[in-house]
Amino acid sequence: MVLRTFGISIVVTVVSLVVAFLYGGPEALLLCLILGVFEISLSFDNAVINATVLRRMSEFWQKIFLTIGIVIAVFGMRLVFPLVIVWLASGLGPVAALDLALNPPADDAAYFPDGSPSYETLITDAHPQIAAFGGMFLLMLFLGFILEEKEITWLSWIERPLEKIGKLDQLEVVIAAGLLVLTAVFIAPADETSTVMIAGALGMITYIAVNGLGELFNVAEEESTGRSGPTELAKATGKAGFFLFLYLEVLDASFSFDGVIGAFAITSDPIIIALGLGFIGAMFVRSLTVYLVRQGTLSDYVYLEHGAHWAIGALALILLYSIGTHVNEVFTGLIGVVLIVAALVTSIIRNKRNPDTDSDGDLDPDDRVAVNA
Repeated sequence: MVLRTFGISIVVTVVSLVVAFLYGGPEALLLCLILGVFEISLSFDNAVINATVLRRMSEFWQKIFLTIGIVIAVFGMRLVFPLVIVWLASGLGPVAALDLALNPPADDAAYFPDGSPSYETLITDAHPQIAAFGGMFLLMLFLGFILEEKEITWLSWIERPLEKIGKLDQLEVVIAAGLLVLTAVFIAPADETSTVMIAGALGMITYIAVNGLGELFNVAEEESTGRSGPTELAKATGKAGFFLFLYLEVLDASFSFDGVIGAFAITSDPIIIALGLGFIGAMFVRSLTVYLVRQGTLSDYVYLEHGAHWAIGALALILLYSIGTHVNEVFTGLIGVVLIVAALVTSIIRNKRNPDTDSDGDLDPDDRVAVNA
């Protein structure tokens, strides 16, 4: 099972490392490997959340996510996205932006007579609007989950009170909007206030629109469990499947923002970034997502989904805080790992203490018969 699930990712990793070596020698190979490990460590919570959505989709849409979705993740977010930022921020054409990325001049004046910054600086300068958009999208996802009434809670001492106040209509929007205003006024640089407000509002709008469309085209609404995000489906097909796919891609992109920006602390070469973050990192995240779905891990360890959502909440707040103050990406990744490991450990403890309950907290079928008898 493990080899079948991760086999393609292992092959892609080997090929990517070979390509990196041929492209830039031992140094490029090492950088590519570092970026791959960096992306996987940052994205474990991403894989868990992806799995919670992917298991609701039909087999057809799962295949779409694992094929077309990986193309979007590798080429769209890890290669095209940084180039588009440079293109829009610098006024260069797309070909010139790519040339600048691949062949950074010793003197920026060769491209920027007015002394504008380099490719790497242009990317990092775009961080406030990227962090505002991604942070608000992820924050809406976290609030939608944590304020929703659930049969099973993990950190009950805080989740139960939040569920009670979550009965107020549109409370997640009110909280998110309030945090966005506080971020723009007190955290963002003075010249970025309006940019942060606009980008953050777009992040909220994107979440509400994609999530709402997924529910609108839900063709099996009676199968809903009432969880946050796109409606929980046994099989999401047609338009419902499409909007779950769209939701998943936006979610995946929001997770990748910090990784793409953080990669420039290691290298600014877009080819190495695409190989390390995209072909190695993104492929392993996809494989891990499939593994979690096929093994039924989320059903066996019921707190994993909770831990992943708390990791999302932490990442959202860190992204908003990072608009004004740099936050080390390793610290961000470690928070997610710690929360998910804690959720896994407590799930194992729960299963040992309650061996006669299934993933939903009910008695096993055999025990139900005995009780009924």
